[in-house]
Amino acid sequence: MTSTPTAPAPLLPARHDTRCPYSPPPVYTEAAGSGPVSRAELPDGTSCWLVTGYEEVRTVLSDRRFSADARRPEFPFLTVGQREIIATNPSFLRLDDPEHARLRRMVTGDFLVRRVEALRPGIQQIVDRALDRMTAEGAPADLVAHFALPVPSLVICLLLGVPYADREAFQERSRLLLTINAAKEEVARAQNELLDYLGDLATRKRDRPGDDILSRLATRDDLTPRQVATTGLLLLVAGHETTANMIGLSTALVLRHPEQAARLADPATLPGAVEELLRLLTIVHTGVPRLAVEDVELGGTPVRAGEGVIAMLSTANRDERLFGGEDRLPTDELDLGRDARRHVAFGFGVHQCLGQPLARAELQIALATLFRRLPGLRLAVPESELDFRTEAVIYGLRSLPVSW
Repeated sequence: MTSTPTAPAPLLPARHDTRCPYSPPPVYTEAAGSGPVSRAELPDGTSCWLVTGYEEVRTVLSDRRFSADARRPEFPFLTVGQREIIATNPSFLRLDDPEHARLRRMVTGDFLVRRVEALRPGIQQIVDRALDRMTAEGAPADLVAHFALPVPSLVICLLLGVPYADREAFQERSRLLLTINAAKEEVARAQNELLDYLGDLATRKRDRPGDDILSRLATRDDLTPRQVATTGLLLLVAGHETTANMIGLSTALVLRHPEQAARLADPATLPGAVEELLRLLTIVHTGVPRLAVEDVELGGTPVRAGEGVIAMLSTANRDERLFGGEDRLPTDELDLGRDARRHVAFGFGVHQCLGQPLARAELQIALATLFRRLPGLRLAVPESELDFRTEAVIYGLRSLPVSW
């Protein structure tokens, strides 16, 4: 039995307000202002719970009474047609334990902190070369095309064993997969083309393996070729789209607050500054879906088994009770000196982002190098002309024209 909404429920996913491009859509912040748990409506017409409070979001993401298994018939989806596309080829991100844990463990070692620390010199070289090429071509330049996108794309290609020469094909299809209102047929075609591509690549690596993730997965006897391709697809898309968007958005936001840029150039304050950017921007603006599989009381609200729940990372990360304080700016403003270490930008619980050590390393190296080498970096167009990806599951910028 489902609960009956007592007030008009907002339709998800909500649209951004272009006047506040670095904030979550107003629907989410308004819901957070009225309480940590409220009603909302999904594109298929079903109602769900919108969870906006920090503690409540952490509960949803860590409590086994909320399922991540997208194959369940009542699982909530944020776009029409997503169900048959995701549920037919779920990655471990969309599964519960023990199946989730079994598949995740196969790639955990490649993203351990100590393994990522060993990659830092190589990431630094990639960053330096990208900046060398961009500056050699001269200003103005599109920072997304010349820096924010190539850096994480090249890194994840090297780790996975995917030819960087194929980047245009997988980037185009990746973005289609992450477009909220894309036609179901187009999304299905893009997904199948990427799975076929990665499956063929894995088959070749099974015969001639290299020192990369796809090779290690392809040579296992306990994975089907489709499972190898599905895991590869998750890592490929998440590995470049999220970090690329964070580099672009972070740069644009810091250029709005140039007085704080010195914290990115100082090794002592750099890690904390990056955590604050992750907290404030929280680029998964659409939220994380879960399904209640038992009756739960959440933030004083009864949630029934069989009801969908959308956990809003972006509003949780702006909770004044956790990230505010008399000596700090309000949580909807950038404060690179804030202690933001408890943010949930990478999720929480057993499903939290596997690649977060790599993302942190890439962001730290890319942003520190960028602002150190180009102290005169500035927008080449008025901020009002920047083109934000308001239609994407992963929020970001299509382009970022800059001069220096």
